[in-house]
Amino acid sequence: MFQVYDLGTNVPYKQTWEEQRQRVKQIDEGLAESQLWLLEHSHTVTMGRGTEAQNVLFSAEQYEQQGIQLVEVDRGGDVTYHGPGQLVGYPLFYLGNREKGNDARQYLRDLEESLILALSKWGIQGTRKEAYTGVWVGEEKIAAIGVKFHRARHQKGYITSHGFALNLRTDLRYFQTIVPCGIQEYGVTSLAKVLDREMDNHEIDRMKKEMESAMREVFSDLYASCSSK
Repeated sequence: MFQVYDLGTNVPYKQTWEEQRQRVKQIDEGLAESQLWLLEHSHTVTMGRGTEAQNVLFSAEQYEQQGIQLVEVDRGGDVTYHGPGQLVGYPLFYLGNREKGNDARQYLRDLEESLILALSKWGIQGTRKEAYTGVWVGEEKIAAIGVKFHRARHQKGYITSHGFALNLRTDLRYFQTIVPCGIQEYGVTSLAKVLDREMDNHEIDRMKKEMESAMREVFSDLYASCSSK
């Protein structure tokens, strides 16, 4: 129902963003199928359309001095951090054929459900917080979600881009350079912190498989491409 691509680690953010836009266009034209990209970015702070200036704590020059790229993007949501040890997922999905409907709110809840399901395989209870998007463990946020809905030109319905960022063995100190997602009342955590131990590459690969499995289960009503209608 969708293809999965592992793009590796240390992937430049801007390059992937441009590739997403090109692939969305191909999906719209029926030249590509719905797909899920999994990857880790190099150090990047991204500002979504809802970013408040006070949540970005440094200037672009100061971020650059720390080896962090600052990028304004077209997804929803506030500011967040991407970097090594964080599993980023970009579902480029055509929603027009979903049995659940072409529904933006349902799509966000399904992304959360996929993350919660994958975490449960590790014995971890992920939860939602009312009025927020994302997944928490206790009072700390472990996964952020920020998406863009493209209205298809050649079909009825949305095509999605951007997606989720799940902290696995992320260096959480980088989140101190921002107010993550503009939320001050909750902290940020990672899978390694919750497990209270280091995670090796084998476990990172395991989580990729868990995320793929969870996405396939939750989005089981997703058709492969626009042209399948």
